[in-house]
Amino acid sequence: MTIVGSGAPVLSEDNVNTASRPSQLRITDLKVANLVGVPFPSTIIRLETNQGLVGYGEVRDGASASYALILKSRIIGENPCNLDKIFRKIKQFGAHGRQGGGVCGIEMALMDLAGKAYGVPAYALVGGQFRDRVRCYADTPSEADPDRMGKRLLDRKARGFTMLKMDVGINLIKDVPGALIAPPGALTDSATMHPFTGIQVTQRGVEALAAYVARVREIVGYDVALAADHFGHIALDSCIRIGRALEPYTLAWIEDLIPWQFTDQWRQLTEAVAVPTCTGEDIYLTENFKPLLDSGAIRVVHPDPATSGGIAETKRLGDYAEEQGIAMALHLAASPVATMASVHLAAATQNFLALEHHAADVEFWNDLVTGLPNPIIADDGNIAVPEAPGLGFTDINEELFAEHLDPRAPVLFADTAIWDNETAHDRLWS
Repeated sequence: MTIVGSGAPVLSEDNVNTASRPSQLRITDLKVANLVGVPFPSTIIRLETNQGLVGYGEVRDGASASYALILKSRIIGENPCNLDKIFRKIKQFGAHGRQGGGVCGIEMALMDLAGKAYGVPAYALVGGQFRDRVRCYADTPSEADPDRMGKRLLDRKARGFTMLKMDVGINLIKDVPGALIAPPGALTDSATMHPFTGIQVTQRGVEALAAYVARVREIVGYDVALAADHFGHIALDSCIRIGRALEPYTLAWIEDLIPWQFTDQWRQLTEAVAVPTCTGEDIYLTENFKPLLDSGAIRVVHPDPATSGGIAETKRLGDYAEEQGIAMALHLAASPVATMASVHLAAATQNFLALEHHAADVEFWNDLVTGLPNPIIADDGNIAVPEAPGLGFTDINEELFAEHLDPRAPVLFADTAIWDNETAHDRLWS
């Protein structure tokens, strides 16, 4: 205790905030809310604690909530401030694509809780800031007509976005005579990997795609960055020919032309074209990005923090890519919860390039959380990095959440006690 003047003794804790005692903080519950239309189905995780603090994270768009719920029994009773310990405990249950969503969503929620417990923004937990504003790029649904596509992108540009992305794929030329050679049913088969579909893009098809991009670029101008995605399930030779045809239009990158697993094919593509190549949204953990990065197979690495490992693991990935001279952009199609997790990650990563925003047409998106500027993305296309603890927003908007719940799971943060006793012999070694 301390003595103040001649008055009564005052406990030293009377002068400090004891709302959280980090060393005694424990996770007591995990609940989820399954949302739709934000812009895609997303599961929001809420971790509750013995001190009243709650932390929020988000399972990747289109993933199952069970990817997070299965981990509940593994984290109850843990101190969320032990970020690395818990991540090492649960990362074995993640995998590539949407299967990484549970581990990553929980990691975001742990960062939110630890930041609140220590009274610091999440970026401070992974090394501090390189920037206080995070550039966003607007993805835009495809239009068959390049004039309509250009006008949609112009609208994004007028709203302040300094980087845009559109789809440029074989769906645009499927009705052009002589543009594609494909086995029966191949154009509607989304389950066969690109090298094995037998689809070829002819010279006429390549020219049609190049003309589409040329018209869009003419409309939006050359004072804004423009990337391209969703080329279709086509093999390497067609990808190279398309990439070369698009060189005159100075694209920011061409994305996911072939599956990320084919490192040598990515290297061949990158060496063949003078357009930056980009992939990574479905890769889980830094170790699985290393073949692409070590071989110089891509120019831009593009993880989705809701698959790649959350904030800290993706920060490690960014640092590794930087050593190889490779910039890191962030893939994302999410609510403001995962968006703000990505903002803190971007703030703490030196070689960060841009963060995807996929909800420019979702009118209620900004209102899903409270305590942030509205709109969250300013009129210069950037998000201000919040200084508030954790992920930086005050709370979720429960009323709005309730309006957008998946009708198959209509209760907001329903009881999840059924998962309390989920157990297995988890150890990976004897």
